[in-house]
Amino acid sequence: MAPWFSARVAASTKEKHRMELGAHIKEHRKEKGLSQDDLAEKIYVSRQTISNWETGRTYPDVQSLLLLSNVFEVTVDSLIKGDVEAMAKAMDEAVKKYNALSTAAVVSGVVFLVLAAWGAFQYEWGWGMHMVPTIVFAVIALLVLVVAFMHAERIKKQHDLQTYREVLAFSRGERVDRDTVEGRRERDMKPWVKGVRTSVQILVGAAIGGAVGIGIGMLAKMLS
Repeated sequence: MAPWFSARVAASTKEKHRMELGAHIKEHRKEKGLSQDDLAEKIYVSRQTISNWETGRTYPDVQSLLLLSNVFEVTVDSLIKGDVEAMAKAMDEAVKKYNALSTAAVVSGVVFLVLAAWGAFQYEWGWGMHMVPTIVFAVIALLVLVVAFMHAERIKKQHDLQTYREVLAFSRGERVDRDTVEGRRERDMKPWVKGVRTSVQILVGAAIGGAVGIGIGMLAKMLS
């Protein structure tokens, strides 16, 4: 069998498993007379997360499966119809992808801060011509940071990860506990507030990098 055909069959099978699990969740939810909002509240996730599960976009993690089985009063095995291997593989792939994106975001963020500091140092010493390559590479690092961050945020949204502890547990493949004071507070926060907070954090990071560079430049001038 050709490799490309095998890959397509495997992807099709995985999607089928997701759709089947989503159909089971939707079926049990309706049997209990629950809306997506009702179910989301009972298992400490967002309504969008329930929608993602039911449409086959993502798998619930182990903790969510346990909560679902309790709400529906069924066993986990009957809920997933024994499809443990496919579910575990899908979750493992999501964890690996998130970790890779997080690493890319951190590395590019550090590079951006270093280049911002170096650019500020060059400006302080009047090395205008030498600043152009620094600015170009800093912009590239910033673009990589933004792209990696956006994709990582998409995975966090798909799996309803709101707090640092939830993200850390997910990245380690551990049980994600969403029933915490911090988790509930984050889920109640307006999306625009989170957006403003993230933007401020990025701007503060850039400002710190520039300030460090200027400070180093001024100190070097004083000592020279």
